[in-house]
Amino acid sequence: MLSLSVASESISPLWVQISLVAVWILLIALAAWFVWRLGSDDSEVIRKIVHIGTGNVILLAWWLDIPAIVGIVASAIASVVTLLSYRFPILPGINSVGRKSLGTFFYSVSIGILIAWFWNIQQPQYAVLGVLVMAWGDGLAALIGRRFGKNKYEVFGGQKSLEGSATMAVVTFTVSFLVSIFVSGNFWQAALVSTMVAVITTALETFSLLGIDNLTVPLGSATIAYILDRLTQGIG
Repeated sequence: MLSLSVASESISPLWVQISLVAVWILLIALAAWFVWRLGSDDSEVIRKIVHIGTGNVILLAWWLDIPAIVGIVASAIASVVTLLSYRFPILPGINSVGRKSLGTFFYSVSIGILIAWFWNIQQPQYAVLGVLVMAWGDGLAALIGRRFGKNKYEVFGGQKSLEGSATMAVVTFTVSFLVSIFVSGNFWQAALVSTMVAVITTALETFSLLGIDNLTVPLGSATIAYILDRLTQGIG
């Protein structure tokens, strides 16, 4: 099994690790601000820039082998801030005061849970998989569904599109496959597991309400991949 921690041995001081993560977050914030300054009045685009960009922090955490406690504390702080932002204008453009969905809050919570779980058992790739599926899969599905979604359908009163759901499935498969093949090097196992993860995760995203998919999708995809990898070891 490959590990990114070896590559980070020369970047071991904790202050350097945290600084690199902070720089990345700052770049994401600047990107969102720049899009806003260009005159974009589409708050969904700005939210998805932050959504996708912050999710990629998990790759830095994996590469730098950042201690679990750092990720958990950061997740807890982000969860409190996002929860308060639903009542107060702390994060304008990302959360709307009085917004019914708690998606941003669930997103922060899910990252903390995944880090606490998979860092502890020394299987960080599953936390990475779960967060990236949520960041890229849900993020691109929402954007493409809004822009190109012609074939609409409703689930529990919420409107979805076949185009958005297809995007979720394709991106989930791609993320899962890339992470799996990088770690295991087993093409057929990675392909089989990724297919199952894509199907089940897309269903979780489709049937989730009030932003709960930001919790069910990352936790579900990581858990499914973790279980299936153990059931399919030796394939190929």
